[in-house]
Amino acid sequence: MKKIIISLLAFYITAGASAQLQTGEDVAVTNTDAGKVRGYVHNSIYTYKGIPYAEAKRFESPQKPKPWSGVRSSLTYGPVAPLMVPTTTVQDESEFVFHHDWGYTSEDCMRLNVWTPGINDGKKRPVLFWIHGGGFTAGSSQELPSYDGENLAKKGDVVVVSINHRLNILGYLDLSAYGDKYKQSANLSIVDMVAALEWVKANAGNFGGDPNNVTIFGQSGGGAKVNTLMATPSAKGLFHKAVNQSGAFRTTLLEKSDTQLVGVEVLKALNIEPGQIDNIQKVAYADLVAAGNKALKIVGDKLKAEGKNLGAFGGLSWGPSRDGEFLPYQFTDPQAVELSKNIPLLIGTVKNEFMASLFSGMSNASADKVNDFLKNRYKDKTDAYIAAVKKAFPNDTKPTDLMDIDMMFRPGAVTQAKAKSSAGGAPVYMYLFAWQSPVLGGKYKALHCMEIPFVFNNIARCEEMTGGGKEAHALADKMSQSWINFAKTGNPNANGLPKWEPYTAEKGATMFFDNTSTIRYHHDKELLEVVAQP
Repeated sequence: MKKIIISLLAFYITAGASAQLQTGEDVAVTNTDAGKVRGYVHNSIYTYKGIPYAEAKRFESPQKPKPWSGVRSSLTYGPVAPLMVPTTTVQDESEFVFHHDWGYTSEDCMRLNVWTPGINDGKKRPVLFWIHGGGFTAGSSQELPSYDGENLAKKGDVVVVSINHRLNILGYLDLSAYGDKYKQSANLSIVDMVAALEWVKANAGNFGGDPNNVTIFGQSGGGAKVNTLMATPSAKGLFHKAVNQSGAFRTTLLEKSDTQLVGVEVLKALNIEPGQIDNIQKVAYADLVAAGNKALKIVGDKLKAEGKNLGAFGGLSWGPSRDGEFLPYQFTDPQAVELSKNIPLLIGTVKNEFMASLFSGMSNASADKVNDFLKNRYKDKTDAYIAAVKKAFPNDTKPTDLMDIDMMFRPGAVTQAKAKSSAGGAPVYMYLFAWQSPVLGGKYKALHCMEIPFVFNNIARCEEMTGGGKEAHALADKMSQSWINFAKTGNPNANGLPKWEPYTAEKGATMFFDNTSTIRYHHDKELLEVVAQP
C-alpha cells in the first residue's frame, strides 16, 4: 500500500510539474543564426516570442538581423506593424467576441514566435507557418487569442511559427521608379514573409522542426498572402503545403504601371521631389498614411474610369502587385500555376463570413424585412436566389439565414479549387465551416474568423467567440487533427470525420464542418450561378 501511495504522489508531482511554467536564465535556450534566444516552457511546450527574423530601413528590402552576443530574452510578443487608423475606441460587443490584443506598434516589426514540443532533440517535426489576417493593411501575430500556437504544437507534435511583417503603405508603396534601393518597395510585405520562411529554413532544426516539411497557412488577408506566396518564385522550396482559409478574394494583381502612379501621387502630396526621394524615410507615419490615402483615391478613380476591376471591395487599396521581378506573374498565368502545381492545397470558407444581418443591425429581422432586404439586393433574381439558398442549406430555419450565406469569399475559393484540381499535380481539399456559435443568442453564427479557434484547438482560450461548450471542443479536436495530418502528409483525413475526397471540378467534394460533419458535392452550384449572373 505504501508503495502505491508513493507512486501516486510521484505521478501527481510529475504531472503538476509538467503543467507548470518553467522559466530561468538557462531554461529553453537554443541557437539561431543571429545568436542564442531564451524562451520559456508552458505545459511542456517551449515558447519563444518576438524573435527578429529581419530588419530594414523604411521602404527598403529586409536584411538579416544584426547578430547579438549573449542570450536574447524572447518571452513577450514583439512590436506589430503600425495601423493606418490607430485603435482608440472599440465596439463593446464585437470586441468582447473577438477579444483583440492590439499590441504596441513600430516600423521595426519583423518578428516571429515559435511554439515547439522540443528543442535540440534531433526530431524533425512538421512546421506550421501562420500568416495573420487583417487584409494587407492591419493585424498581427498576437491579434486574436485563437492564434496562440501552444495547443496545436502539443496536440500534433508540430512546430508552430507566426510572424509580424510590414503592412499597408509601409509594405506596398511602389517607389521602384526612384532608385535601386527601393526596387522591391511595391511588395515588401511579401518579401518580408519570404525572409521569415528563409529564417525557418535556416533555424527550424534548432527548434525541433523540419525545414523540408513546412506548411504555410493563413486566414482572410493571411489566406490571400498564402496565395501570393504560391505565385512567388523566390518562395519556391521554402514551403511544401498550403492552407487558405477565407482568403481567395483577390484574383488579380495590380500592374507596375498602376502602382507607380500611386507612388507619384504620394510624392506630390508630400511635396517631395524625385531627386530628394530619401526624404520620405523621415516623414511622420501619420502624414505618410494621409498622403497614401489621397493617392489611392486619385489613382483608384482614374482606374475605375478606365473600366479596370479594383477587386472585391470596390476601391483601390494596398496590396501586392505584379512588379515584373519579385512577382512576375498574375495568379492565373501558366508560370504561376506551375510554381505551386505540386503543393497540396487545403482551402475553404465559413458559412456566414461578413454576415449581412449583423452588419446591418438586422439580427432578429422578420421574414418580411429579410425579403425586403433581398429584393433590394437581388432585384428580379430574388426568387431564384431564395430557392437556391434553400436547396443548398435545407435545414436553415431562421429568416436571416437567407441573407447571411457568404457570397463574398466562397466563389473565389471554388474558382481556385477548380483551377488547382484541373491543373493536375498535388491534390486540393475543400471545406465549409458551418458550425454556429451560440454566443449572444447565436447572432454571430459562423462569422469571419470563427473557424480559427477550432484549427488551433483553442476553444477554451476563445470562449467569448465559441461559447466553450462540449460540442465546440469535440469539433476542434477533429478539425485541428485534420490540419495536423495535412501538415504531416498532405492529406487532411482524420478520425471522427467522413472520408474526405480531393476536390475535383466534376464532383466538388466539400467537407462540411459541424457538430455532425458531412461530405457534400457541389451543394451550392445553383446559388453560385445565380449570384454570378449580371
